[in-house]
Amino acid sequence: MVNDDNPRQNVTFPSNGSSAHGYLALPQSGSGPGVIVIQEWWGLTDHIAEVANRLAAEGFVALAPDLFGGRTTHDAQEAATLMRQLPVDRAVRDLSGAVDFLLGHEAVTGGTAGTVGFCMGGGFVLLLAAKQGVRIGAAVTFYGIVPGPSPEFSKLSARLQGHFGEYDEFLPPTKVREMAAAIERESGRKPEFYFYPAGHAFFNDENLLGTYAPEQAALAWRRTLEFLWAQLGATR
Repeated sequence: MVNDDNPRQNVTFPSNGSSAHGYLALPQSGSGPGVIVIQEWWGLTDHIAEVANRLAAEGFVALAPDLFGGRTTHDAQEAATLMRQLPVDRAVRDLSGAVDFLLGHEAVTGGTAGTVGFCMGGGFVLLLAAKQGVRIGAAVTFYGIVPGPSPEFSKLSARLQGHFGEYDEFLPPTKVREMAAAIERESGRKPEFYFYPAGHAFFNDENLLGTYAPEQAALAWRRTLEFLWAQLGATR
């Protein structure tokens, strides 16, 4: 189902006992591995839709679920409010519905999905991978801030990659290293974490925090694609 009033909501799927919306981007080939793209606290913005488009251009079927029901903002205070008002358990159920939809889509190849998320969405990448087990084959978190308590990683099956800023005031490197140690201790899987000479949200080219770092973003994106290709496979 297409929402003509919001081009970033071009699909509707069952989720959480109701319906959820999202943006679906298909590769030119018409099929490929599925990847969930999880938004920042700004909402399902043009930037997030463009990330989905970029993944589709690389051979993936990319779905960006809309966790804020169509609401977006460029104001950090309003974004923080939207994030606080989002029940974590409901968001995880919505994202689980997105995994169901994606893996059941006729264009998706393979039995596992990948996931990529940013800031708030990067935290949800970790929560979703921990909850979904073998259904998530590759998870990429960009400066992921986990909303609420840290998840239990004992059921984690996905290979995990992360991209973090050395000067991130929201998520200091010490916290990231503590998280990496917990993931390895609980799951037996050592995450592939990278640190960049940049601040928080260095990948977001809308530059809403004034921290966009083009060279570091390009490097992180190249590593992300290589990781997803290796774990999920795709025809470019």
